[in-house]
Amino acid sequence: MKTLQKAVRAHRNACFIAGCIITGVLLALILLGAVWTPYDPTAMRGSETLLRPSFTHLFGTDNFGRDIFSRVLKGAGFTALVAGGTVAIGGIFGTLIGALTGYFGGAVDEALMRLNDTITAFPSILLALVCVAVFGSGKYQVLLVLGIVFIPSFARVSRTAFAALRDANFVQSARLMGAGSARILFVHMLPNTLHILLPALTIGFNNAVLAEASMSFLGLCGQPPEASLGALLSEAQGMFVTAPWYALCSGGMIVALIFGVGLIGEGLQDGRGERNA
Repeated sequence: MKTLQKAVRAHRNACFIAGCIITGVLLALILLGAVWTPYDPTAMRGSETLLRPSFTHLFGTDNFGRDIFSRVLKGAGFTALVAGGTVAIGGIFGTLIGALTGYFGGAVDEALMRLNDTITAFPSILLALVCVAVFGSGKYQVLLVLGIVFIPSFARVSRTAFAALRDANFVQSARLMGAGSARILFVHMLPNTLHILLPALTIGFNNAVLAEASMSFLGLCGQPPEASLGALLSEAQGMFVTAPWYALCSGGMIVALIFGVGLIGEGLQDGRGERNA
C-alpha cells in the first residue's frame, strides 16, 4: 500500500511539475508577445514569402512574407485571453449556481438544474455558433458566449462537490455556531471543494482553447489582421505542401498549451485520488 502511495505521489509530482514548466514557458512567451515580437505580425514583405524556418525567422514566413513566430506569439495571447475569460465566466457563475443547488437542494436545485439541463441538451459549439450568429462575431462576443455555454459544466461539477459536504460534521458545527449560509458556503465549504474544482478548471480551459480555435478557424472570433491560433490554422490549410511549417507551428502551439495545462490537471486529479484512497 505504501509503495502504491509513493508511486501515485511521484506520478502526481512529475505531472504537476512538468505541466507547470511547460505552461510557465508558454505563459512567458505569451506575455513577451504582448509587449514585443521580433517582427511586426501584420507587416507584409513581398521579397520574403514562404521562407523556411531559420535563425532569421524561427518559424519561417507565410505567403505574405509575415513572420510566423511573431504571429504565433500574438495568436497564442489572443487564444489564451479568450480561453481564460471563458473559464473565468463559466467557473464563477457555474460554481455559484452549483454551490446554491448543492447546499440548499429542493426547489432551488430543481429549477436551476432543469435550466442547466436545457442548455447542456445542445452541443456547446453549436450553441455558441447560434449565439454568435445572433449577437455578432468578435473577440469579446465569443468570450461572453463561450463563458455562458461553459456555465452548466462547472455548475454540475460544483453541485456534486457541495452536495457531498452538505451534511459534513464541520458544516453542521458551523450551523450550530450561528454561521450564515454565505459564510458556510464560501468560507467553510468552498476550500474543501478546491481539489475537485481546480482539475475541472484545467479541463475547462483546454476545452475553451479548442472551442476558440474552432470558432477562429471558421472566422467567427477576431477580424483580420488580428491573429489567433485557429485563424492561423485556417490560413495554413491551403499551404500544407508548399509551407507545412505554418500549420505545424501554429497547431503545435495549441497542442503544447493544452498538454501543459492538462498535465497540471492530471497532477491535481492524482492528488485528489490519493487523499480519497
